[in-house]
Amino acid sequence: MAALEAFPDADALPCATFEDAFAAVDGGEAQFAMIPIDNTVAGRVADIHLLLPTTALQIVGEHFLRIRFSLMGVAGATIEGAREVHSHVHALAQCRGFIRSHGLAPVVAGDTAGSAREVAEWGDPTKLSIAPPLAAQRYGLEVLASDIEDHKHNTTRFVVLAPPREFPQAGDGPFVTSFVFRVKNIPAALYKALGGFATNGVNMTRLESYMVNGKFAATMFMVDVEGHPDEPPLARALEELAFFSTELRLLGVFPAHPRRFGQTA
Repeated sequence: MAALEAFPDADALPCATFEDAFAAVDGGEAQFAMIPIDNTVAGRVADIHLLLPTTALQIVGEHFLRIRFSLMGVAGATIEGAREVHSHVHALAQCRGFIRSHGLAPVVAGDTAGSAREVAEWGDPTKLSIAPPLAAQRYGLEVLASDIEDHKHNTTRFVVLAPPREFPQAGDGPFVTSFVFRVKNIPAALYKALGGFATNGVNMTRLESYMVNGKFAATMFMVDVEGHPDEPPLARALEELAFFSTELRLLGVFPAHPRRFGQTA
């Protein structure tokens, strides 16, 4: 659904894993990879923080997808006659109120669309699926209830990745710069490293730490900031960051999506 929204004239290539999506672009099978990175309800998408710094691909865009979940089953199924509801663990969590109010037993599946396919294959009216509306069309299921998510602001942000290319030039609209860095092992290194963003008025929209090399010291950070590295404020902030870091790598510089600023377009 995200791919069809962002690239309506393109053919979507389904991949079983994020690694498979990266490999499809690396091998020339696909032009872009669309990867979910975080959700307004569930937070960070698992494992993505480990994969992005290791891929040779570059973030070239972002897309915000409003998440809408439907309850679906085979022909003749009813909510009253159902016993189980199958879906991805995040989808089940995001529809917890609806599931509880109807006395359904949640069952974790590998993904939302996959649960719809399984329900269609089983042909059992007591087993339902929670999935996006498109899954009902694809697998011939009946929609029993629409927009059942607990939070209507439920939105997932995707990043668009492509083979390495030159960064777009500054000055053509608002940009987002994404990067990872590792601070030096000295007292107050993180505080000093990030001070340049505050003093230069750079807005930081994402800061996440994670462990590397099996160590419990969280020394690697993934960051999104508003701005372009060729613009003086961000250039000065990155220069100060590099002074207190042992590693700094830009993951991408890309146009900010209108939804980032609350616009619907």
